[in-house]
Amino acid sequence: MKLRYAGATDVGRKRSHNEDRFLVQPDDSLFVVCDGMGGHASGEIASQLAVDEIGQFFRQSADADVTWPYKPDRRLSDPEGRLAVGIKWANFQVFDKASTAIQFKGMGTTCVSVHVFDSKIAIAHVGDSRCYRIRDGRIEPMTVDHSLLEEYKKLAQITEEEIKNFPHKNIIVRALGMKDTVAVDTRVEELRAGDTYLLCCDGLSGEMEDSEMLAVVREQGHDLDRCCKELIERANRHGGRDNVTVVLVKAEDERKH
Repeated sequence: MKLRYAGATDVGRKRSHNEDRFLVQPDDSLFVVCDGMGGHASGEIASQLAVDEIGQFFRQSADADVTWPYKPDRRLSDPEGRLAVGIKWANFQVFDKASTAIQFKGMGTTCVSVHVFDSKIAIAHVGDSRCYRIRDGRIEPMTVDHSLLEEYKKLAQITEEEIKNFPHKNIIVRALGMKDTVAVDTRVEELRAGDTYLLCCDGLSGEMEDSEMLAVVREQGHDLDRCCKELIERANRHGGRDNVTVVLVKAEDERKH
């Protein structure tokens, strides 16, 4: 399977600086989006630290003799466990840094990432940054936000209108840096030729309906860089109330090249 990929980020229309970071590490078939939070520009420190630590862990753990900082969950496949451990390690680094100085207190970051291996894709996330799969002309969320809204939806029957008007949409209940340990949600899917995986922060998913994202990917998906830019432009047109970041990963049949 051949992978094509692209990523882009934008400050948006309302924010003064960009607290999002993304990582494209093709040698490890690793792709990450992080959305930082915290005052005094520390959100961008948290998100940068997270992508750096995850990327470095993947480079180092390619060596089978390297000891991992955490024991992987035995219920997970090795690549899925590797992704979860990378994120747990990044969480500890963000938490540790947030504990060292007053200007970093309370900083954190969401994280969504994918790792492609053996015609499969491992997906892992913490927070409300999302992964979508576009397959056979349909878009499907691969992650469930760790947010107050999702917690509320579990407890109560809630209408689409109530979801739209929920007053605490941006409150997340899980992120890197909140505690010294973090639970990482993971899953593994078969990767098919033609699949496009879209990773994004809530600056995109909060401004666009899933159907509009799908329409853009279907129209522009032959040119992933252009597609990323178009998604960001649409989010900004809808208000651009937050930083906007998107990474696209497309699987193609090598025999066609």
